[in-house]
Amino acid sequence: MIEVDGLTKRFGDTTAVDDVSFTVRPGQVTGFLGPNGAGKSTTMRMMIGLDRPTSGTALVNGRPYRRHPAPLCVVGALLEGRALHRGRSARAHLLGLARTHGIPARRVDEVLAEAGLGAAAGRRAGDFSLGMSQRLGVAAALLGDPAVVILDEPVNGLDPDGVLWIRTMLKDLAAQGRTVLVSSHLMSEMAVTADHLLILSSGRLLTDTTVDAFISGVGASRCLVRSPEAARLREVLVADGAVVTSLEPGLLEVRGRDAPEIGTAAAAHRLVLHELTPHRASLEQAYMELMAS
Repeated sequence: MIEVDGLTKRFGDTTAVDDVSFTVRPGQVTGFLGPNGAGKSTTMRMMIGLDRPTSGTALVNGRPYRRHPAPLCVVGALLEGRALHRGRSARAHLLGLARTHGIPARRVDEVLAEAGLGAAAGRRAGDFSLGMSQRLGVAAALLGDPAVVILDEPVNGLDPDGVLWIRTMLKDLAAQGRTVLVSSHLMSEMAVTADHLLILSSGRLLTDTTVDAFISGVGASRCLVRSPEAARLREVLVADGAVVTSLEPGLLEVRGRDAPEIGTAAAAHRLVLHELTPHRASLEQAYMELMAS
């Protein structure tokens, strides 16, 4: 697990992370969201010892990252895709990392193949596109077969095939019982990848919940209802506390009541329904609503 307790980081008079506490558990993908400058990257850097906290702790599997004798085999991290020696080949870059931990060369070839870089293993990493650099960074994160994986904007620069690869990989890692923390600005990706959400804003933790609970609790859901008796149905639903908008003759948009409640109300008044379609709010809608509040 990743356990963050009272984590605070100040840079002079600026507080980048302000008394943040949360736990990232194994077996699920945890999405780390927030606007630019929210403190996500700084929090991740403190998790792996690149920044020292002003106060508080960040533990991985019960101890600080620096105290693990073989950290690459415990935590795999991608915080900057282009953090590599530009003159080395992709394989040489990973082989140098592997030798620091006694990881065999065959593992280097395995992760290069997993990242789709097998054919580019001998090319200079400095000549890689942003997407290829991201793939190499992910390969480095997986090199030690770690139990914990921390990725900061891993789909940045990737083409659609690369995005699908990242999505599938994250789900597979979680299914294997690993702890996965990933930040992204792509709400559409988090909606189909993440199981749990941590949302930061101005250095403070706003939300620590499941994706389903977040969307249900913050985002406004609605139902489209089509009926030949729409005018009467509107009166019934409004009297019951729903917010009803007439979109066109015979078609209503209903907020504040879910589909079973609408169907029950219609049946109680013997009103005919031709359509009853619930529309769940998207993660992006829920997120924007939270940020605006």
